[in-house]
Amino acid sequence: MRYEVDFLVVGSGIAGLSFALKVAPYGHVVILTKGAADEGSTRYAQGGIAAVMYDSDSFDKHIHDTLVAGDGICNREVVEMTIREAPDRIRELVQYGVDFDLDGQRDRFDLHREGGHSEFRILHHKDNTGEEIERALLEAARRHPNIEIKERQFAIDIITQHHLGQRVTKHTPGIECYGVYALDCDTNRIDTYLARITLLATGGMGNVYSTTTTPILSTGDGVAMVHRARGVLADLEFTQFHPTSLYNPAERPAFLITEAMRGAGAVLKDRDGHEFMQKYDPRLSLAPRDIVARAIDNEMKLSGKDYLYLDARGIGKKHLIEGFPTIYAKCLSIGIDITRDMIPIRPAMHYQCGGIKVDRNGESSIRNLYAAGECSCTGLHGGNRLASNSLLEAVVYAHNAAQHALSTYQQIAFTTHRQVPDWNADGMVLNEEMVLITQTKKELQEIMWNYVGIVRSDLRLQRAFDRLNLIFRETEDLYNRSVLTEPLSELRNLIACAYLIIKMARARRQNVGLHYSLDLV
Repeated sequence: MRYEVDFLVVGSGIAGLSFALKVAPYGHVVILTKGAADEGSTRYAQGGIAAVMYDSDSFDKHIHDTLVAGDGICNREVVEMTIREAPDRIRELVQYGVDFDLDGQRDRFDLHREGGHSEFRILHHKDNTGEEIERALLEAARRHPNIEIKERQFAIDIITQHHLGQRVTKHTPGIECYGVYALDCDTNRIDTYLARITLLATGGMGNVYSTTTTPILSTGDGVAMVHRARGVLADLEFTQFHPTSLYNPAERPAFLITEAMRGAGAVLKDRDGHEFMQKYDPRLSLAPRDIVARAIDNEMKLSGKDYLYLDARGIGKKHLIEGFPTIYAKCLSIGIDITRDMIPIRPAMHYQCGGIKVDRNGESSIRNLYAAGECSCTGLHGGNRLASNSLLEAVVYAHNAAQHALSTYQQIAFTTHRQVPDWNADGMVLNEEMVLITQTKKELQEIMWNYVGIVRSDLRLQRAFDRLNLIFRETEDLYNRSVLTEPLSELRNLIACAYLIIKMARARRQNVGLHYSLDLV
């Protein structure tokens, strides 16, 4: 099947939905999502969205906190723009129906504080803020007559001049995006979506690692597609490990214990019940995530234990149950009463700070292709994302991308687009040996966790690269003779992302932010 649309959005989280709602009054919008529309990473965001809303805080403080967390390599202009736009984007979310918690006594937003923040500035909805944002935006999108949401449609590749028979390399000037090829996961048919403007809002790549808080859909699809299309990528060595995921080995993804709990007074402790963060940073349990994650990793290695503890008992029973109902219920379901028991925790891969390089308008190096949200690299996060800046970045860049796209889309004709051929699967066979895919995926995830994790070294990176090279060759051989399926496509994307992380980590010859090598100390 072939489709022609004005605006094509790949992904249905906060970035994709925000963009779609802003461009929908001006043309036909199709949103492709490879799972159910509400299954992306946005719904898993517990803590909230950072913004300066009152005089007790200031833009300068939020800017300073972001630059410090980013370890000096953020783009300052981007940081200032994003943070100064934040209040307007928050008001828009409220207009869409997002129900942020209010402080009834002062008739204003109830604000949390998280690690790395000098003020209380995190707007939230209890401890399931992302789920509330996803609900409101998805309801608004489904009501709009110009937005069509197509579930279980897996974008396979960006369509460029390469698909017209031209040789395209990373040095080719003027690479253009004409849309995407997408796999219908129910029929296994690959359709052609031609679009004037394409936005990638595909989320992260958490499943490159064996332990992650991200949903199973987070397989780096957008980054891998842009890599194959020879677009510019940046900063993928900066993989953020959340310090506190619930230790429950049988569960995937790992359940996140929001940083807001530490902001409310929870304290990290070792297996003997002693605090340890004083050995690593004067900000103690509220130090930025890179510092806390390395501290926990080091304490686990010193003790030989698989987990440590987060002690939230000092917060108080009423506040715990009312303020963190999702966490309270989750822990209770596995026999942990957080009002009486300490919470077993360990770090887990949580967020990628790098991705598809975009300008301040959210446009990538490929013409008519935009990216927003976790798959993009804006320069906001630098070497380490400040807590709750991710949802903020997504809405700011979705807004900027929409404004820029609306200024150009009418000038883009479908003349070249209509020369694009449909996907050719002649001669391919359906591979029934799923074990080849599932086992390779597990092997990849273990390689990345053991060798390219919180602490790295030249030897570990070289070993990971060598192992990955073999996996890549085996998988490409399978791809070149098999009918394309979702598991095979995801595996190829994960391998591409792993390669990029290792390549950029080997090139970064300085310990900064989330990149920490024993050979660079």
